[in-house]
Amino acid sequence: MNKPKIAEERGLFSLGCRVENNIDAKAETVWEVLTDAKDFPTWNSNVTSIQGEIREGERLNMHVPGTDRAFTPKVSGVVPNRQMIWADGFGPLFRGVRTFQLRPRQDGSTDFAMEERFSGLLVPLFKRSLPDFGPVFEGWATDLKREAERNSRP
Repeated sequence: MNKPKIAEERGLFSLGCRVENNIDAKAETVWEVLTDAKDFPTWNSNVTSIQGEIREGERLNMHVPGTDRAFTPKVSGVVPNRQMIWADGFGPLFRGVRTFQLRPRQDGSTDFAMEERFSGLLVPLFKRSLPDFGPVFEGWATDLKREAERNSRP
């Protein structure tokens, strides 16, 4: 299994992390897994619960391991089988934007990329309390690959 590629970036008022991985499944299969909120906690080790529907204009209520805090991103920029955005926060103070991208390949596999960018005037205050996103993103991409490839088998 290919290990996901991780890139992190830190600026004074910004923080970003990106993961890329190739998944041996069609983009439609990856998209089905990525947008099925009720099954998210069954395959994604980084999500303990998620309420709401993953579709344009909806607000999610998501819990992750290690915190009691709920994350409430709004889904936008949905292009089925290609991309979507989850955004939360209040600019210009603190905003998080997570972008998901799927690129189908000629061989029937899909290149998956997920990027999160935090920005705003409060980033310097929160930066030290934020987790190392590299392992979290690697886990997310690995879990998605495993589930999508499992679902693509006859």
